[in-house]
Amino acid sequence: MKLKNLRKKIQRLEKRLQEGPKKLAKLKQKLQAAETTKAARARKKAGAKPKPIEAKKSGAVKKAKKKLNLSPERRAQLAAAMKARWAAKRAAEANAKPGSSDNQHSAPPGPAPQTPENRPDGV
Repeated sequence: MKLKNLRKKIQRLEKRLQEGPKKLAKLKQKLQAAETTKAARARKKAGAKPKPIEAKKSGAVKKAKKKLNLSPERRAQLAAAMKARWAAKRAAEANAKPGSSDNQHSAPPGPAPQTPENRPDGV
């Protein structure tokens, strides 16, 4: 082996040995940081588990409403259809109340008439 190559190999080896402890220390720090974050997440998760269960029991948690991506025209159309439906429902209730105010049980027993689900206005 040539003297020049031997010197280069020795220099590389010395450099690697000097960098070794630095790399090791760096890796140990990363490991410790990862362990602490994992432990913190576990504590947070363990502390958070009972709270949602209690909230669900009391009925405090409400499901978020999904926002419909409607055009303004379609939104107006739906609003008009719903208003018409509510007006019809109020009118039907107003017509039914005076007749049944004398006797609460005047309606024959049986299922109440249902409105069809497939309406021509598409609602």
